[in-house]
Amino acid sequence: MTTGSLRIAPGGLAAEALFALFALASAGVLGTALAFEHLGGLQPCPLCLQQRIAYYFAIAIGLIGLAMLRTGRRGFAGILIGLAAVGFLANSGLAIYHSGVEWHWWLGPTDCAGGSGVSTGSLIDNLSTTKVVRCDEAQWRFLGLSFAGWNVPISLGLAALGFVAARRALQGPDVE
Repeated sequence: MTTGSLRIAPGGLAAEALFALFALASAGVLGTALAFEHLGGLQPCPLCLQQRIAYYFAIAIGLIGLAMLRTGRRGFAGILIGLAAVGFLANSGLAIYHSGVEWHWWLGPTDCAGGSGVSTGSLIDNLSTTKVVRCDEAQWRFLGLSFAGWNVPISLGLAALGFVAARRALQGPDVE
């Protein structure tokens, strides 16, 4: 069945549409984080930066997988996006860990406490100009959740989308 330019396969969206949605949603989340950083002035901590890695890979995998689907390499595309979905499951675990650090349920990594490599002579100068971004202090909350807190359901949703896309890709060509 065709709806405008969007193909609907029996049982839902075509694999191509799911791969595109996976890449676009990942880019949207990453773009939002970058906007809060560069336009809103909220600096990410080391754990925040680690959580972004899954999104960078997901954008690339979604686009590469989409190209593979269009060239008939559905199996490899399905495996690739399935691995990206597993990556988002791991990312949700990292976000849970980061949220726990923010709520002081457990300690975070030592590199989340601030700078390193500062010489004694320039320590005073650096203290007055350097803002330490700590992993245990949420810079922003919405409905009680920080960025890390929101990353949990978003990563789980993208993992689910990735698994659906992988299944659809591995099922074979979509039938109109």
